[in-house]
Amino acid sequence: MRLAVDAMGGDHAPESIVKGCEKALEVYEDLHIIFVGDKEKITPLLTKNERVEIIHTDVVITGEDSPVRAVRRKKNSSLVLTVQQVKEGQADAAISAGNTGALMTAGLLVVGRMKGIERPALSPMLPTKNGDGFLLLDVGANMDAKPSHLIQYAYMGDVYMKKVRGIDNPRIGLLNVGSEAGKGTDLTKHVFARLSESSLNFVGNVEARELLDGAADVVICDGFSGNLVLKSIEGTALSLFSILKDELTSSLKNKLAAGVLKPSFKKVKEKMDYSEYGGAGLFGLQAPVIKAHGSSDEQAFFSAVKQAKTMYEQNVTETIKKAVELMPAQEEDYS
Repeated sequence: MRLAVDAMGGDHAPESIVKGCEKALEVYEDLHIIFVGDKEKITPLLTKNERVEIIHTDVVITGEDSPVRAVRRKKNSSLVLTVQQVKEGQADAAISAGNTGALMTAGLLVVGRMKGIERPALSPMLPTKNGDGFLLLDVGANMDAKPSHLIQYAYMGDVYMKKVRGIDNPRIGLLNVGSEAGKGTDLTKHVFARLSESSLNFVGNVEARELLDGAADVVICDGFSGNLVLKSIEGTALSLFSILKDELTSSLKNKLAAGVLKPSFKKVKEKMDYSEYGGAGLFGLQAPVIKAHGSSDEQAFFSAVKQAKTMYEQNVTETIKKAVELMPAQEEDYS
């Protein structure tokens, strides 16, 4: 597999990205990495490897750049050139930890949407208490969703969980403010009715407080709600770990207790750590494009590479295309 990597995107680029990719090269003997970025900054971080090449550019899209304007004006940026490798057939998939909006825009303008998908979804795996995790679609790619968009998310999520996570009959949940069928906005009411009539394993409405309990394998929502959920989960996890650390180091007695409980705390962290779940796939594009977490460390980026490789090997994009073709015709959305 040939993987294009934006070496300059993210908070810890290019060091964490290069290290994460080198770890992946050690694990996967058939992996070839195409780094796109500043060669003078990337080269010193590399150990010798014949399965690595570098496409040099010193143009970078930053987090402050306007996504559409940046993609159109910075065509030689590391992010755009990374996605371009997939479009030109030089790479099988692409990863960036850079500007989310810019990656979404580049994916749409360069790679393109698959036929039958109105709006792609940004879809990360998030942790659950039992360690299995759940897929959340969408977390920010499409703020103003229509019922047909969420129906398509459900079908794409179903395919991903079957092919990548190995779940035979994924449970599909609809994020809502209550479990009753009549709850929510016009959007959620329309989607509930349509999914109830579909062939998917729809388990009904799911409240935000149930997500970490593993109430569903796939949870669908509009991008605004999904982004709020994503940031809330991340923020809560970070705060809890910070509070625990402060408490466990506040006295000698607590430090001794922490030493005894260290293995248990490590297991908890592994279950709730985003770095073990890879990046967020941009589902609905013509080729695999992965958005790695902006603050990805070495392990997180390795997990994103692993996710991209699995999506490619399991032919997830083509399988989603076939699933979309078999979807029932969508009725007109409400106005």
